[in-house]
Amino acid sequence: MAQILPLFVLLLLRLALLAMSTRDGIRIELAYIDSKSNFTTTELIRRAVDRSTVRTGRLLSQIASSHSSTDNVNSPVHVSTASYLMELAIGTPALNFTAIVDTGSDLIWTQCQPCVKCFPQPSPLYNPSKSSTFSKIQCNSTLCQALPRSSCSPDCKYLYTYGDGSSTQGYLATETFTFGSTSPVSVPGIGFGCGTQNIGTTDNSSGLVGLGRGPLSLVSQLGISKFSYCFTSFGDPTTSPLLLGSLANFSGAATKSTKFVKNPTADPMSSFYYLSLQGITVGKKLLSIPPSVFQLNQHGSGGLIIDSGTTITALEEMAFIPFMLAFRSQVNLSVADGSSLGLKLCFSVPAGLTAVEIPKVIFHFDGADMELPPENLMVEDPTARLLCLFMVGTRGMSIFGNFQQQNMHILYDLDKEVLKFEPTQCNKL
Repeated sequence: MAQILPLFVLLLLRLALLAMSTRDGIRIELAYIDSKSNFTTTELIRRAVDRSTVRTGRLLSQIASSHSSTDNVNSPVHVSTASYLMELAIGTPALNFTAIVDTGSDLIWTQCQPCVKCFPQPSPLYNPSKSSTFSKIQCNSTLCQALPRSSCSPDCKYLYTYGDGSSTQGYLATETFTFGSTSPVSVPGIGFGCGTQNIGTTDNSSGLVGLGRGPLSLVSQLGISKFSYCFTSFGDPTTSPLLLGSLANFSGAATKSTKFVKNPTADPMSSFYYLSLQGITVGKKLLSIPPSVFQLNQHGSGGLIIDSGTTITALEEMAFIPFMLAFRSQVNLSVADGSSLGLKLCFSVPAGLTAVEIPKVIFHFDGADMELPPENLMVEDPTARLLCLFMVGTRGMSIFGNFQQQNMHILYDLDKEVLKFEPTQCNKL
């Protein structure tokens, strides 16, 4: 009892500090991963397609591997394929670093000294021996047991591997993390992965911050009931706001909401945010898509997830093909070859043409219709004079990507288990 009481007091103190730190909410500015580059429009499109293709493939292979083995160590972490970066700091004194932000994963991790193998990063490596607030996590802790797979020798060690051969390996610890730049907020005791063997690349970042549904994610550890983001237009160099806690609020009359769908299986898929998509309308035509195409089955496959990291929406082929055919029939332009961009449906834009009529597209979610404006459907390559549908087909699961979410304030209400959304000029939020 003498040992348990101090631990209980420390837990209460940590919860009190967390409440004080987050009661006013936290605002974090997200930068699109290519926003500081000098890429042409063609290159930006190609890079976005390539990242989305790899990420979608990893998500699907992850589901397949989880069905084939109960001992797999694959995790919903997608290094170098996510789209947005956040600036934060770790330790005392605080060390600034950049991390990928990802609603499709849970673990928070960064590269650590002494590093056996690390990929190049833009900032100095975090050195736990130089921080007064660093502490290793015990093997019997809740966070250690939440890992897909862990080992003790004697620390709580983790290994996450990815479909392309990249990986992060290290041990779990707690640290003080500081979020935001204009009004920074420091939060003690956040559990994270201290990666000492990391293979791959993270596109000018030093790690990852997961916002998924699992206990290891930032939102779970902060104990917040809601968070939101609002992505600015594709190619816009301005940052996109991520709002945690009380700052995540809607006031407009155009707010709509749809319930999350829980995956019936265990980790790692239970970390994803699934939505119930019941149909799609193109123009005035409700597409003939079997209801089962978007349903999450009892084995944990199928369904549709909303994902901050995937740029391009990927629809199950049985929905994408009729969608593409209906869309093509309602655009009064000649079809062109979009293989150079990695896209399935493109149109030739004649010289001098200034306006193109694009059919209205509505995604019918459970209880809420989301109308996608033309700029959330099409992307233009001015060099090749192509206008392309920025969606692709896939098999096994559908993914609602961030291009289709741009200039839409998206709120995750974790208490009510609903997703709320309303059209917003994100660069003015």
